[in-house]
Amino acid sequence: MTITVVKRSGEREPYDANKINLAIEHASAGLDENITWVTQIASELELTLFDGITTQQLDEAVIQVALQNVKDDPQFDTVAARLLLKTIYKRVLGDYTTDEELKALHAEHFRGAIERGVAEQLLDQRFPALFDLDRLAAALEPSRDGLLKYIGVVTLNNRYGIKARNGEPLEVPQFFWMRIAMGLSLNEADPTSHAIAFYDKMSKLEYLAAGSTLVNAGTAYPQLSNCFVMEMQDDIENIAKSVRDVMWLTKGTGGIGLSVTKLRAQGSPIRSNNTTSTGPIPFMHTIDSVLRAVSRGGKKFGALCFYMENWHLDFPEFLELRNNSGDPYRRTRTANTAVWISDEFMKRVQNDGDWYLFDPLEVADLNELYGQAFSDRYAEYVAQAEAGELRMFKKISARAQFKDILMSLQTTSHPWLTWKDTINNRALNNNTGTIHLSNLCTEICLPQDENNISVCNLASINLSTHLKVDENGGLGFDWNLIEESARSAVRQLDNLIDITESSVKEADHANETNRAIGLGVMGFTDVVERLGYSYESEEAYDLMDEIMEHVSYAAIDESADLARERGSYQNFPGSRWSQGLVPFDSIAITEKDRGVPITVNRTTRLDWDALRVKVKGGMRNATLMAIAPTASIGLVAGTTPGLDPQFAQIFSRATSNGKFLEVNRNLVNDLQKLGIWDSVREQVLRSQGDVQNIDAIPDELKNVYKTSFQLSPYSFIEVAARAQKWIDQSISRNMYLETRDLGDMMDIYYAAWEKGVKTTYYLHMKPRHTAEQSTVKVNKTEEINAGAGAQRGFGAAAAAAPAETAAAPAPAAAPRRGFGGLTA
Repeated sequence: MTITVVKRSGEREPYDANKINLAIEHASAGLDENITWVTQIASELELTLFDGITTQQLDEAVIQVALQNVKDDPQFDTVAARLLLKTIYKRVLGDYTTDEELKALHAEHFRGAIERGVAEQLLDQRFPALFDLDRLAAALEPSRDGLLKYIGVVTLNNRYGIKARNGEPLEVPQFFWMRIAMGLSLNEADPTSHAIAFYDKMSKLEYLAAGSTLVNAGTAYPQLSNCFVMEMQDDIENIAKSVRDVMWLTKGTGGIGLSVTKLRAQGSPIRSNNTTSTGPIPFMHTIDSVLRAVSRGGKKFGALCFYMENWHLDFPEFLELRNNSGDPYRRTRTANTAVWISDEFMKRVQNDGDWYLFDPLEVADLNELYGQAFSDRYAEYVAQAEAGELRMFKKISARAQFKDILMSLQTTSHPWLTWKDTINNRALNNNTGTIHLSNLCTEICLPQDENNISVCNLASINLSTHLKVDENGGLGFDWNLIEESARSAVRQLDNLIDITESSVKEADHANETNRAIGLGVMGFTDVVERLGYSYESEEAYDLMDEIMEHVSYAAIDESADLARERGSYQNFPGSRWSQGLVPFDSIAITEKDRGVPITVNRTTRLDWDALRVKVKGGMRNATLMAIAPTASIGLVAGTTPGLDPQFAQIFSRATSNGKFLEVNRNLVNDLQKLGIWDSVREQVLRSQGDVQNIDAIPDELKNVYKTSFQLSPYSFIEVAARAQKWIDQSISRNMYLETRDLGDMMDIYYAAWEKGVKTTYYLHMKPRHTAEQSTVKVNKTEEINAGAGAQRGFGAAAAAAPAETAAAPAPAAAPRRGFGGLTA
């Protein structure tokens, strides 16, 4: 049968296999020569062809054939990415043959794309006047697109790229990076030079701005801030305003944290009309509906997390918000929940003491207190309650409530556990009020009140691009490059504060007076694997410690330099910065206040005394550090998100842009180096990437490639605690547990508090059942019960490794606290 192809013009032409073969050959240039890329992809492509196929369908078919083979070799992903990039280039720039022609087309079309975006009021109107567009065009390096994986190209193109009013794409990836850099250089004296400097860092994937910045930077609506943290006051006017503010912030794609602790309890009197309150739950349901009504950028629902302190009388109902059953008007289907926990509660859990719930109307000052001051005042209210001097209260067991929290966490992954006193005592910006909550993803720690909706602005260093081969062939970190990236990112984030626009005056005020930023990292697991460490090893913990010390030092030093150039943030006087304190110093402050040791390694490597003297002279930013989840920008960067371990070595990832097969390239590369990938591939695929029961794989490699549920949960805590030493805000710390024992869970979360961790994020529980793989050849009678007797617990499959290759036992062997009796 003759196959004809329908071109975009509507004309038909015969299918030219040679043209397709040349495209595949170009896309596979430089890859493993032992693989017959052209033959394999071309032969499988022929099975999908039909007469009348359009050029767009043909392009998509070639890409999909390449993607179907990713399970056999991750380099097929590179082929797919290159093929997709070529289709993007053709649509925006036109056809080309050589790399030199492609670079010339980038330079030739850049000005036109910017001018069209400005003319259609999509891009900032100042671009043509402020920037030397020809100089920017000459700086574009399309070869850097080769750093992107397929999912990165798709995410960048579909989620972040600008389209013209008629739907035509305006940007190729390098136009995108330059547009973001331009949008973050508008306030510089030499905007063109700084745009090129920022472009060089981001286009090399050395660091990336966070999602809201990538969506809106350089556009006509530059809402660039990422996180908004607000507190609802106990009056109807503020409640209504909070609903309005949530709508506007959601429209701008910001993630929101909202405290409802101040709202009086259900049944509490309302003097103005002599009725009683319905409590905070119905108002939370209303805001949940708002999130669904005002979608973020027209692409997905709004994102918000409610916070409540666990002494609130309505806290038991707060725990039920995410339940599937019950009154739908007292549930939240979109918003998340987190509990704000005091040291006093943790001590009462440890001592099996009583816990009292109060109406905020009667104990209004509790919300503003923390640490020992909170404990003292809480004890006074307990005495008043027992003396009959309070109208509404309830006495329960502290352990029973902790059990309820963890039961809810286990069944709904909510509420997330965050520690109020640790956050406030470890803050360096505590001179402007109490921190009442964290943000949507639990990494932001900023004070807020009725006149300030706290704002934070994020970027993340991609650690995997800072791992370099030295002159001796060894692999290690380029600490100078780490410093360079941290300094560039801090300056870029500080610029953002003067450029971003919000529709909420309280947010603008907080942004201007505090200039809070949060520089984080991503790709930790990626570099741990490449260095051959186990995630649960002392080598990994020390590496995390050293990385964050260098990032923190450079970020703080750069902010101090910016203060000399541009002036300190308005609320600097009276802060702990002004006293010459740095994040590391907050450990001792917190330890002294809580009266319980913080069990974290205290090693330092850099000259912090010199930096302490420097920060006394001024800081440009109230906060510098926070580690965000980086789920979306991690896809663009092609690395592991945040500090997370590998969820699986091979899995299907579902995103708003479709489903993608993820294969751990590091694992495949290591198996290929051993010459065993081809022989073990079917077993790896059959086990969904679990290598622990494959005899041919060495034990030392099994330790490196344990997945999230096979690692000790104490390793997640230890990694977070080491990072928290150097971070003035917090960490979005996902937890993964195989155990469902409540006693074990209480031990784990108590250990997080004990080590000075400020917050935890989602809890992922291992599924009780695993779906059977049907994408590989399976012999039903072969190895049907392989590994069935493997020990289960915190470190599943760890028992298969000899003692001398097991991970460092210290964090995994934390003592039981005696909480297990709750499950009896």
